[in-house]
Amino acid sequence: MKRTIDVVLAAIALIASAPVQLAIAAAVRLDSPGPVLYRTVRVGRHETLFTLYKFRTMRHRAEGLAVTAAGDARVTRVGRMLRRYKLDELPQLFNVLRGDMALVGPRPEDPRYVALYTPEQKRVFDVRPGLTGPTALAYRDEETLLAGRADVEFAYVREVLPAKLRLDLDYLERATLAGDLRILAATVGAIVRRGRGANADRPEAAIRS
Repeated sequence: MKRTIDVVLAAIALIASAPVQLAIAAAVRLDSPGPVLYRTVRVGRHETLFTLYKFRTMRHRAEGLAVTAAGDARVTRVGRMLRRYKLDELPQLFNVLRGDMALVGPRPEDPRYVALYTPEQKRVFDVRPGLTGPTALAYRDEETLLAGRADVEFAYVREVLPAKLRLDLDYLERATLAGDLRILAATVGAIVRRGRGANADRPEAAIRS
């Protein structure tokens, strides 16, 4: 049932967002040289590697850490806007249709950080990673959280990543279809509130209700 709903909703969202995605693609191309889409490898269900798609938000071939903090000079002008409203993640609807991802689930992680997971933390690979989920909501301002840290990657690995995995494991313990629909609604609500310039409330209450 979950997979059927994922496919139906992802297909509808792709059709509905097609004009927006075309406009984003044009903006990315005009803003800086390089491809429209950014392709990266992530770890999915059963620890299978897959290619994740995003709209490119950084300068083409920019080198540096896999983790970004607010003010990262690699991020383009259009990229900052896309990241703020999470519009860079719209191409992941294709990942949902392909079966790489679900609409709701643990966020997919870079293999270099997955190598640090404990056996207990690897339980997140029992399900497909999600386009959104408890961690995507709770850490939607992750870049701001990491801003100003002397070692951004160290702070991510030692503080942020373990906290995100605890949320993901908690989600797995109580995941339901109704709960997933509430998370989807909370995600849309958070984006709308941000678009209005309001500070979104912490999402945990909506997730647990």
